[in-house]
Amino acid sequence: MNLTINGETQVSSAETLGALVAGLGMKPDRVAIELNREIVPREHWPETPLHDGDRLEIVHFVGGGSFSGQIRRRFGNPFRNLLT
Repeated sequence: MNLTINGETQVSSAETLGALVAGLGMKPDRVAIELNREIVPREHWPETPLHDGDRLEIVHFVGGGSFSGQIRRRFGNPFRNLLT
C-alpha cells in the first residue's frame, strides 16, 4: 500500500502502526505518530490498521544533546542574551 510518511510517499506492507514502526527499525518509546491528523496513543499501535493513502507524521525523539554541546563549545551559548 502507499503511505505518505512525513510528506513522502512510501510503499509499505505493514498492516498496523506497530508493524510499521518495527519495520522502520524505530524504538517505540522514542516515537510519536499522527495518523490522518490524529495522534495515536502508543498502546493502540498494535491494533491500529493502516490503509492505502494514509498520511502519517512520525516524530523520532533523539537524546544526548551532543550536537547542541558541540555548538556551545564552538560558538558559546546562543541564548545567553535571552537569559540576562
